[in-house]
Amino acid sequence: MFTDYAKITIKSGNGGNGAATFRREKYVAAGGPDGGDGGNGGSVYFYVDKDMNTLLDFRYKKIFKAQNGENGSGNNCNGKKGEDLYIGVPLGTIIRDAVTRKVSF
Repeated sequence: MFTDYAKITIKSGNGGNGAATFRREKYVAAGGPDGGDGGNGGSVYFYVDKDMNTLLDFRYKKIFKAQNGENGSGNNCNGKKGEDLYIGVPLGTIIRDAVTRKVSF
């Protein structure tokens, strides 16, 4: 079966939450904040897969999500960045926004 049109949903990863922690040590008078930032969420990228020739794979899997970033923690430890998501499409695929119908590059 030759599929030449597919409507899918993609979502980039959410960033992780920062940590609101304070340093407490025995001989430090004013410890101050030491919370780390949350990690960035993963991005979504499309690439041309030379082995694909139809959009049949998108008929069965319609939702794609990149990984979320991890939360920050104490001791100024930042969260880990979420992994990026790479989606292979056949050569000549046109990607459009479903609402605005604009072509994405």
